[in-house]
Formats: sequence, structure tokens, C-alpha cells
Amino acid sequence: MSEGILMPTLRTTDRTDLFYRDWGTGAPVVFLAGWALSGDMWQYQMLAAAERGFRAVCYDRRGHGRSDDPGRGYDFDTLADDLAALLEHLDLANVTVISHSMGGGEVVRYLSRHGSARVAGVALVGSTMPRLLRSDDNPDGIDPALTDLLRDSMKKDLPQWGVENIGPYVGVDVPGCDVSVASQEWTQRDGLRVSLQAAMDCYRANLEADFRAELVSITVPTLVVQGTHDVSAPPELCGQRIAALVPGSRLAVYPNAPHAIYLTHQDQLTEELLDFAAKKV
Repeated sequence: MSEGILMPTLRTTDRTDLFYRDWGTGAPVVFLAGWALSGDMWQYQMLAAAERGFRAVCYDRRGHGRSDDPGRGYDFDTLADDLAALLEHLDLANVTVISHSMGGGEVVRYLSRHGSARVAGVALVGSTMPRLLRSDDNPDGIDPALTDLLRDSMKKDLPQWGVENIGPYVGVDVPGCDVSVASQEWTQRDGLRVSLQAAMDCYRANLEADFRAELVSITVPTLVVQGTHDVSAPPELCGQRIAALVPGSRLAVYPNAPHAIYLTHQDQLTEELLDFAAKKV
């Protein structure tokens, strides 16, 4: 912490302190980060939201960024309860929740555990739902042997894993995807602020989760944003299935967009999200 600067934090029921940002005034928009990243990933969208008259709020997941690393609670039930703690701490109502990657599971589990009284709508961007792993009732899922290899690679050398995967993440050599080397390096540095335990426990929770029944039960307006070149959340496994499960949802497909759609298609995505937050349709 910088001397003389007090970081805003909230304390959860298990005494974990979570760092959050709270910019602007107006209708609240809460941003949930993707796996291994801090709330910094959403800073461009947050600034645009605050400048457009929204109250933009984002927090670092436990074990990520500037939040505590309590060594426990990296399951979706606890992570959803952390979101509830934030909404209650700031007494937010009529909230639009915008999530990326595994953050989608957190807001869906929040709705299952805490209801939708505080939530006006949700946007699921590059969401890794409804079910990633291959199983008898999910034959098109990811081969568990492949996920084991990825997990072992991360456990052995997480920084090198980040170097090897930043290209697909930001769509290097994909038309329309132009992310500066500086932004790629910034993303890698942010991903290394996660504790290894939090990274691995969240990775496992995300792989093993099955949100199919919960998605069917969503009653608030839902926007699903999917990139066609998202290797972390393949369209046919994730976005298309989410949209088919959530009643009345709208699917926005971005040609050539990778998982880092918030960087590669920054302006287009920002407009889409803020329009959704304003209209909830």
C-alpha cells in the first residue's frame, strides 16, 4: 500500500478483506474479473461507465490482486457470497453485473444463493459456462487429460504458462485483434498477482462446475457476449449453450474476438455493455 493512501476494502464473514474500486455516481454497474486476473482488467470499461453517469464498481477476487489470500474459499459458493458481501457493504440496488470468464459462474451462483432482489441484469462476457469438462452427458466437453496437462504446466511454471498462452488469449495474428505488446505484458503481470493456490483451486472449481440447471432459472435480463475465436470459452461449448439455456437472453457474437475481447474489441464491447446497462434489453 502506498503511504498515505487508504485502499477501500470490505471484510467478508470469514474475515477476508477484499479490495474494491468505486468510481462515479448513478445506476450501479459491478464488474467481475476473469480467472487469475484482478479488477484492473475492466479499467477501460469502468472509466467509460463512470464518465457516462454510472457508478462503476469492481473488486479483486480473494487470492487475486490486492485482496487477501486466506488459503480457502475458492469455490463458487464462497465466491458468490463474496459478491453478496460487496453488494450489501455498498448497499447497491438495481445493479447490472458484468462478468468475464469464470466471473460468470460467480454471478449465476449468486443469483441461485441470494436471489435477484438487488440485480437488474447480468452480462456474461466470454463466460466459461455451462459445463466445460467432457462427461457422459456432456460429450462435447474438454478432454480431462488435456486439462490435467494444462494444470501441471501451471503448477510447474505459471509465468512461463502465461507467456505461452498470451498469444491465443489476445488473438495474436487474428484479423481485427491488435493488442499492444505493452498491454500483453501488463495482462501477464496482473495474472501473476494471483496466489498459486487461488489460481489452481479456482481453475479446478471452474472446470468441475455444472451451471446448466442454474442458468435455466435466471429471471433477470441477460446479455451473452461471445467471441468466435475464444479458445478459453469456445462458442459451441459456452456462449451458444448459455444463450439457449437462459430464458429471454440475447447472444452477441463478435467475429474474430478472442477471450480478451475487452481489450481487442474494447470500444465495441464498451458500447454494448453500457447500452445493456441503460436499457436492460
